[in-house]
Parts: sequence; C-alpha cells; structure tokens
Amino acid sequence: MKGESPVNIDQNRRKIGFLGLGIMGSAIAQNLLKGGFEVTVWNRSPEKCEPLAEIGAHVVRSPCEAVERSFLTFAMLADPAAAESMLFNPDGAIREDGVLNGLSDEKGYIDLSTVDPATSRKVGAAVSARGARFLEAPVSGSKKPAEEGNLVILSAGDESLHQDALPCFEKMGKKIFYLGTLGNGARMKLIVNMVMGEMMIGLCEGLGLAQAAGLEQEDFLNVLDSGALANAMFRLKGPQIGAGQFSPAFPLKHMQKDLRLTLALADEIGLSLPSAAIANECFKKARQLGSSNEDFSAVYKSLV
Repeated sequence: MKGESPVNIDQNRRKIGFLGLGIMGSAIAQNLLKGGFEVTVWNRSPEKCEPLAEIGAHVVRSPCEAVERSFLTFAMLADPAAAESMLFNPDGAIREDGVLNGLSDEKGYIDLSTVDPATSRKVGAAVSARGARFLEAPVSGSKKPAEEGNLVILSAGDESLHQDALPCFEKMGKKIFYLGTLGNGARMKLIVNMVMGEMMIGLCEGLGLAQAAGLEQEDFLNVLDSGALANAMFRLKGPQIGAGQFSPAFPLKHMQKDLRLTLALADEIGLSLPSAAIANECFKKARQLGSSNEDFSAVYKSLV
C-alpha cells in the first residue's frame, strides 16, 4: 500500500534528497515522506520548503548538501537549463554547491524532469565521471496524479539504480517502465506530451466550434465521452475549459517547451511532424497572450 513504510530497506537507503519543489516536485516529495523515507529538500525559493519541513523534511541550503545527506537524490526541474544548473554554472564550470560535489560511489542521482536526450546524456556523463550513478525518469501525469501517487514513470539509464529506486518509484507512480539506454526515457516523454498537446488543441477547437455553431458545450463533451474518443483528459479538462477555469495542473509554458523539444528531436531524426508544429504555434500564441503560467488548457483562449 502507498501509505506504508518501506520494508527491507536499510537505514542509509531510506535517505532521499529532493531538488525542485514546484507543483509536481512538492507532491512527489510529500508522498515520499508519507511513505516513510527520510527526505531532505532544497528549492531555489526557500519558502517552498516550509510545508514539507512541517511534515518532517530536512531543509538544506544547496543541492550539494542534499546529495551529501542522501543515498538517492531526485530532481524535478522546469527545463533543460534548470536541470543543468544543478551541476554547472552558466559558463559551464562545475557548480561549487551543486550536485556533483556531493556525489560519491554508490550514490544515485535521478532526474524526473522533462528534458531532451542531449541534456540527459550531458548530466549522466558528469555524474558517472564522479563514480556515481544516473537515471533519467521523466513522469507522465500532472498535479492530481502526482498528489495521488499515480504517475507513470519512464526510467532509462543505470539499471542498478533503477532497481534501487523502485521503492521510491512505487510511492510516486502507478506504472513504472524501464526503457533501457539513457535518452529513451526523455524521448518517450516528449512523444507522449506531443500527443497530449495535439489532443488538447483538438478538444479546444471542438469546444469552440460547438459553441459557435449553436450547440451546448456540455452536450459535445457528453457525446465525446460516449464513444471511442472518451478519455480521462477530455473528461477532466473539458468542463474546466467551459467554465473558464485554468488553474495550473500542468503549466502551459511547460507544454510549449516540450513541443519545442519534440520538434528538435524530430528534426535531428529527419522526421516531419506537421501537427506538432501547428500545436507548438498555438501554444506559443497563448504564451504571447499571457497564459504561460495558466494550465495548458488555457490554449483555448488563443483559438476562439
């Protein structure tokens, strides 16, 4: 059960670091605490650590300190630049108070962020050079699945670290995939989010056209939910869009970032993704209109 304390894990292996306490990171770290792990947290804005400190987390002043105190350290960060900033300064030099100076043999560093494969490989190489282990494990899901421990975890990289991380992953997610070579987790997550972004554009266009054609949006959503197009995202987001509720479960700026990274991946491979390119332009327009920090469903406002 998700709420039970870990079993068959020695004291040292119960020491977990967590870097990045945004919408997703805070929920995941809280589930690790509820699962009986000793969690050390760090965030660039220290005030975000306070709710976790109230339920037992230890707060430190740098990523290095979090890694030093922990057997495994997880990071949940906004984008590739933020992921690299945990290790490197803007000039590329090793960050003095960063992750690398806290690592040693047998320790593990696990990045849950959605980044491109090149960033994962760069971080992984730097971690391995310190004699430690690296795993990318981007997660599929948003605020509610993170809070409920129902994320989908897309792990790739050091297989021994994947095995060591399983007790933590089981507190975070309902489904855990090990996808092999480093980079495969990043690729899979970008492709999944590409499809999600395209689906959101279709839903928003359908809602807008239904209303413009004199139909009730609620009727349109009920028809969708009664056939082959029924899915959890439409069921959740459709009524929220209709009500103008765009509180961020997955910020729009992150969806646009993921589409941008997906298009770059496709460009490397030489594959054309016309629907993804159009979706990216829609989300870019929504950002220009001021919806960056709203839920990604706020792209609706740029389409109607």
